[in-house]
Amino acid sequence: MSMLRHFFNIREDSKALFEGLRIAENKELCENWMNKYPTILVSFKTVEATNFNDAAAQLKIVLADLFRSFSFLLDDEIIDEYDLETIKRIMAKNSVASDMMDSLSLLTRLLNAHYHQPVILLIDEYDVPMAKGDTYGYYNDITNIMRSMYNKALKDNPYIKIAVLTGCLRIAEESIFTGLNNLAIKTIVDTDYDECFGFTRDEMNKLLTDTGLTPKQPVFKEWYDGYVFGNKEVYCPWDVLNYVDALQKNPNQPPMNYWANTSGNDVIKRFLESDFDVTDEFETLLGGGVVSKKINPNITYADLVENETNLWSVLYMTGYLTIVPGTLPKMTSNDPDEVKGMFEYDFKLRLPNKEIRMLFENTVAAWFKNKLLGEDRTELFNAIWGGDDNTITDELCAFLGDSISFYDYHELFYHAFLTGLLSGVKGVTVVSNREAGTGRADLILQYPRKGLVAIFEFKCADSEEEMNDKCDEALEQIE
Repeated sequence: MSMLRHFFNIREDSKALFEGLRIAENKELCENWMNKYPTILVSFKTVEATNFNDAAAQLKIVLADLFRSFSFLLDDEIIDEYDLETIKRIMAKNSVASDMMDSLSLLTRLLNAHYHQPVILLIDEYDVPMAKGDTYGYYNDITNIMRSMYNKALKDNPYIKIAVLTGCLRIAEESIFTGLNNLAIKTIVDTDYDECFGFTRDEMNKLLTDTGLTPKQPVFKEWYDGYVFGNKEVYCPWDVLNYVDALQKNPNQPPMNYWANTSGNDVIKRFLESDFDVTDEFETLLGGGVVSKKINPNITYADLVENETNLWSVLYMTGYLTIVPGTLPKMTSNDPDEVKGMFEYDFKLRLPNKEIRMLFENTVAAWFKNKLLGEDRTELFNAIWGGDDNTITDELCAFLGDSISFYDYHELFYHAFLTGLLSGVKGVTVVSNREAGTGRADLILQYPRKGLVAIFEFKCADSEEEMNDKCDEALEQIE
């Protein structure tokens, strides 16, 4: 979006920025468009509060900063006293709801009058305020403001040349953009610009060659490749550039999860907390497998938990999942009576790379730990202190049935599982892998006030027949 601003903006001379690039070869296009139009770029990514009042305050700050960047308009004779008062309120962060609703349309009108040219309007992260409103319960309040702002700026606005909007969810005309029917909507399933939003394999090879990092190519591919736009598999540019920068400073720098710092994980938590049973699908994904799901590209945040398809759709459209390369499906239904113009696809979905898999794992693990802490574990603890192995077995199996065993049934999974299950109880201490005598106990459960201790040793058998021998081995270690 900033690239578009630099290219179009009448207040800049951007020739040097684009010199030597492919677009500069199109002389006619550059002559007609480069630095020819007043350009507005506004991003709503920071409007993400936990309540409506704070969200409105953040929105006022965004608009104040935007208007201050055009403060030269205050001296323009085209501004009447009413517009001047509105601009001053917005710049002072004192705007009322009606000021915010009118803000973008007002600014396009004033810029058009000042430059005698139509305005190019660029809106980044258009849906963040609604997403946060849905998460924290003020969706309708914030949507009323944003809907009016967008419609006044975009619908029948004679001062607009073109507008470009970006966001996570596809723009649904029948929701926030009521009556706006001249939108050209492009999603990650479209092939028009499938190479434009990431680094292709050839671009990555050139980048790594130019920076002397070719030996690191397998690491880049494992961590940051795997996103599919249209029919093209691309690397995430944000991650790639951050890691290239880090490696140039420290050649031994291990890969990091840069994506996690730019995105909340509310959608994964919403999925886990829903009434839909996704345990098997999440296990499959975390194990590197593929799930087949229908995708609804026309959902809104208000429809998020309406059905399971909507939740899978959001995971896909927000980058947590991607399709298997070469499996882009064709539309299976376009009956307006059946789906009201919404398309349905059969998608082969997977986690794109190691970075997202780790993010997914950490979110799931944190959710499961919190879930366990909220469960009634009285019967389990009574069975442990009483040595009731049958009840312990039944209770553990019940808790395991609700878990997502993405550690692939190794000893590590059960160790982590039981440590989390037995933690957080008042008066009870859990000691994991603590030195004890000549060996190391896997887990020790202590209840000092009652003078009680339980020692756990974990073994993983390769077959049912081997289990008794493993039990004997564990008992010997405990002794």
